[in-house]
Amino acid sequence: MRTYLGIDLGTANTLVYLKGKGIIINEPSVIAIDQNNGKILHVGIEAKKMIGKTPSNIIAIRPLKDGVIADYDVALVMMKHFITSSIGKLNFLKPTVVVGIPTDATEVERSALKEAALDAGAHRAFLIEEAMGTAIGAGLDVEEASGNMIVDIGGGTTEIAVISLGNIVLSKSIRIAGDEIDESIMEYIKDKHNILIGEKTAERIKMEIGNVFASKDYDELKMDIIGLDVLTGLPKNIELNGEDIREAIEKPVMKIVENIKIAVEATPPELLSDIVNKGICLAGGGAMLKGMKELIEKETLIRVVIAEEPLTCVARGAGMVIDKIDILENLEKNR
Repeated sequence: MRTYLGIDLGTANTLVYLKGKGIIINEPSVIAIDQNNGKILHVGIEAKKMIGKTPSNIIAIRPLKDGVIADYDVALVMMKHFITSSIGKLNFLKPTVVVGIPTDATEVERSALKEAALDAGAHRAFLIEEAMGTAIGAGLDVEEASGNMIVDIGGGTTEIAVISLGNIVLSKSIRIAGDEIDESIMEYIKDKHNILIGEKTAERIKMEIGNVFASKDYDELKMDIIGLDVLTGLPKNIELNGEDIREAIEKPVMKIVENIKIAVEATPPELLSDIVNKGICLAGGGAMLKGMKELIEKETLIRVVIAEEPLTCVARGAGMVIDKIDILENLEKNR
């Protein structure tokens, strides 16, 4: 029996939705390779554990950047691994797959992703804009004659879109998201404390005490970290608080918010009225950043609703749309 997969091939994580079972894979989009012989050592979780902790001949590669393929060969290996893991090695019928892609992806980037899916073992491959996948995965009725606004803050991109009658009415895809927030934390700690930290530490700081909306509760969040003192070359322990991290990530966060406001201002009045009544649907890892909901509400004066399971919306939507092939074909025709 043929299987149907929805894939969110994200810059930070790859999620796979298997029709009839739900999300079956949620792993980092990372591959560990031995440069001496080109051998693939690990894919996903085990590969991410090796970041910053490997000998010089072993490198951990993220084959996607800003939501699109940056290293085709490595992305192909990763996609093959996840597709095979999803359907099993003994299933000889190739799956039909739907893969999410940023709204502003170029034709070259779209072709590369579709080709990679087919080369990785798909029978048929469809692409769906991540904003549309998010909306469907969040349970919104995208086919009704009513406006829905989606904000999906992922690892590499933030997708902002207004959807009505099964089509994307307007969209903005900006390459500012979770990864840039992590980089801002690393830069802040280096500039303010003369300490170097790695990606994994920055991500942990973001998740534990990261916040974007001033409040006493957030200010009092505290966390101890160990980094490398650039002056002495020795390990150093410092304490960070919520106010520090809010300052550290203010610039990328406000860029995201400004683009949401631009999209709101560009929305046709009738659809904007619908959005005000329903609220803005917020998804992606950024939806879980403390205070993000409140900040967007304050800046747009529109209620914000965080999607159920915000991290898995794109993959679930990509899988669920298999039952709505007409939407997929319509999206491809209208591009």
